[in-house]
Amino acid sequence: MSVLSGKKILLGISGSIAAYKTPFIVRILKSFEAEVRVIMTPAAKEFVSPLTLSTLSENPVLSTFTETSNDNPVWNNHVELGKWADIFIVAPATSNTISAMVNAKCDNILIATYLSCTAKVYVVPAMDLDMMNHSANQSNLKELKSLVKKVLPVGQGFLASGLYGKGRMLEPDEIINFIEQDTLENLPLFKKNILVTAGPTFEPIDPVRFIGNHSSGKMGFALAEEAAKLGAEVTLITGPTSVSTTHNIKIINVVTAEQMFREVNKNFDKIDIAIASAAVSDFKPKDYKKNKIKKENNLESIKLEPTKDILSWMGNNKKQKFLVGFALETEDEVKSALKKLRSKNLDLIIMNSLNEPGAGFSIDTNKISLINKKEEIIKFELKPKKDVAKDIFSQILKEHA
Repeated sequence: MSVLSGKKILLGISGSIAAYKTPFIVRILKSFEAEVRVIMTPAAKEFVSPLTLSTLSENPVLSTFTETSNDNPVWNNHVELGKWADIFIVAPATSNTISAMVNAKCDNILIATYLSCTAKVYVVPAMDLDMMNHSANQSNLKELKSLVKKVLPVGQGFLASGLYGKGRMLEPDEIINFIEQDTLENLPLFKKNILVTAGPTFEPIDPVRFIGNHSSGKMGFALAEEAAKLGAEVTLITGPTSVSTTHNIKIINVVTAEQMFREVNKNFDKIDIAIASAAVSDFKPKDYKKNKIKKENNLESIKLEPTKDILSWMGNNKKQKFLVGFALETEDEVKSALKKLRSKNLDLIIMNSLNEPGAGFSIDTNKISLINKKEEIIKFELKPKKDVAKDIFSQILKEHA
């Protein structure tokens, strides 16, 4: 999944032959599940059809300040549109449009929207060779960059005039790749490596039976996805679960606590932040039966032994790593969570209770409290687990700044 997934992206198109490439930009963004809206200068409509762009973006295309509805003019609210966007791409950006952006010459809806926009703006120039090299255009491009606008480079190749050289608009995939990388580099967890453990572990009794718990892995997957959205390289070590993800996450599937420990051990050195959300079985059968235990054998007990304490091992070996644990309790929640925070050498613990309606295993919501190293308690309301993951990472970023 792209870092642009779920973003609100505004595409501004000005009057250049390069406008024929813009439907491909819209299609790529839509394939990332971004929400796309398009505005055009009147001249742009001579090069690409608003109907095509409207069909692909699944939104009306705006090119004027007003439109007619029921024989009456209706204002197209460029201010609202500028505030709506997370990212504003101006492609192609002609000499005229770039000059208008620099000098605030507000004579069309694209420039009016640009002047109202508080989002990050990416300008993709498109000009002929000599026009691009003209000192006036070079001065405008330099000024636009000084206004903290991202001005993409131009491509090299055959131009509409028949000349060969620099000035052509970058290809749609080059534009998107540039914006993806720039967006990624500005995310708070860019180049951070994060390890998340998730789900249950199953400890086999015989070939068909095991000791396990009701963990679904939903909280761990939500945390891994949120970390990926914030720009991190994520390794997710998960026990048996039916949950899946489309995000760019390295997933390692395990079954037992011993397997989970081995994978944690293998990946731990490169980690900056580790979040242990897995519900690891505390005990495993001491003697595994190679054949199915028959009912007529009257099994009265199963001898158990402790599994490896993965969280304690991480706490003892964390060095400069930021370590987060979970405490799911049924009684003395705060006392038990504080004990775990101290004994496991954690930087943050997420506490929740099975006594809280809507919290716990196998559901889509959770109600948590966070306890940091200073033993301050921060409480949250019941929320979907995806929003809980955002709250947790918001606190991690404050504590690990």
